[in-house]
Amino acid sequence: MVFALLLLLPAGLILGFGLAGYGFGALGRVGPRRADRRLWMRSVAALLAAGAVALYTFGLLLVALAVLDAEDGGTDSSPLRPCRTPGQGERALHVVDYTVSYAPLQFVCETTGGGTYAATTVPGCLNPAVLGLALASAACAGTATLRTRRDAERNPDR
Repeated sequence: MVFALLLLLPAGLILGFGLAGYGFGALGRVGPRRADRRLWMRSVAALLAAGAVALYTFGLLLVALAVLDAEDGGTDSSPLRPCRTPGQGERALHVVDYTVSYAPLQFVCETTGGGTYAATTVPGCLNPAVLGLALASAACAGTATLRTRRDAERNPDR
């Protein structure tokens, strides 16, 4: 589990910077004033995707820190530190293990009797924000693709 997190963190950083570089670079080559709508839509789609990847990578970092905290033994390791939620100390006393969910991104505490609950390591607004940015990016990319096809059908000479 930790190895997957260690592989996804650098991949998210590389992908996020790559998408941001493409989005800004495409506009920078022709200039923002001379760019047509298709280029603007592709650039905005890349920048929105870079934002989604950046937020998801930040969430991965929070989950990785929670995993490291849960794996750390010692005098204060029971119940697991990430599973301690304010006002619900009784539930934390029954935690036996944990898992990591990647979609939606969360640290899940497993209790005796087969129950589970999500720890508060990942902010509640992070997963909806990632989903919203990803959907907006897909919509912009789809619009740019449709516009390119329509222009190709109208002007077959180009």
